[in-house]
Amino acid sequence: MMNISLPTTRRTGRLGCAAALTTGLALVLAGCAPSPDAAPAGSVSAAAFEHIHGLGADTGSGQTFVATHQGMWLIPTDTLPSSYPARSSAGDLAQPTQIAGRVLDFMAFTVAEPGRLLASGHPDPDAPSDLALPNLGLISSTDAAENWTQLSLEGETDFHDLDAVPLSGDDLRVYGYDSGKGTLAISDDSGATWTTGETVPLRDLAADPANPDQVYATTAEGLVSSSDAGRTFSLEPAAPILYLIDVGDAQTGGGLVGIDLDGLVWHQESTAGPWVEGGHTEGAPLALSYVGGSVPWILAADDRGVVASDDFGATWTVLVPAEA
Repeated sequence: MMNISLPTTRRTGRLGCAAALTTGLALVLAGCAPSPDAAPAGSVSAAAFEHIHGLGADTGSGQTFVATHQGMWLIPTDTLPSSYPARSSAGDLAQPTQIAGRVLDFMAFTVAEPGRLLASGHPDPDAPSDLALPNLGLISSTDAAENWTQLSLEGETDFHDLDAVPLSGDDLRVYGYDSGKGTLAISDDSGATWTTGETVPLRDLAADPANPDQVYATTAEGLVSSSDAGRTFSLEPAAPILYLIDVGDAQTGGGLVGIDLDGLVWHQESTAGPWVEGGHTEGAPLALSYVGGSVPWILAADDRGVVASDDFGATWTVLVPAEA
């Protein structure tokens, strides 16, 4: 077992707590109490975007998602250049839209593969009985978050982070951080059954799509990595101390991208390459997703709202502003 302590003053988009923005899109770290004035389904307000828990772009459909305490939201990307690999295909999405009017509390979210979303968290108190459990375990959607199906661990597990990478055949390897046990859980059958990996107090995790046994995690001590599918981890001494982490796809050389606690963006050209400094987020970063593709993009959430960059933070496009 790794003996890594996490100081409580450090914040994360999944485990910490920060003050809400006063107007517009409220980007609040996970763990804060929900607002007593929740917005009506489908409307956009500060309450609607409390607690951003994850960002994801489905390169197959061109849809970009924000997973929050107040459900899953589809955000516009038609203002981005055409090179953006997850540019909205609809072209008429003027503002964020709450999907299906459901207020699931998403604690973890990932685009597992084009057309398949995985998530975890807590049910909508007004949800039908099929999702009325204290912890959702692992749930899946194949219709862009309109409907969700429970795959496993229903009522038992509250994952606070998820990632998925392809195995041979049609199966995915799914990594999930079990917040209750503080352990990494591993599934080799797309989330149907699980084994237990290392106990590690991680902040964020990301698996390498080119090597499903390789997984990375950020901790207070620094970046750690595992080459045995999360059974053991070792410190990466040459890496910066990162807060959020993601891994590129084959087109981008499989390099890592991360953001430290000061909002500085770091990246590698390949997983074995040196770390290069990029630009900055504004304020503490709340979420990160490496979209990849022929022209790699990153999505992030910070004090400005939901933002995107194709030059590792040197310049940013605001997709959803934090202030109206």
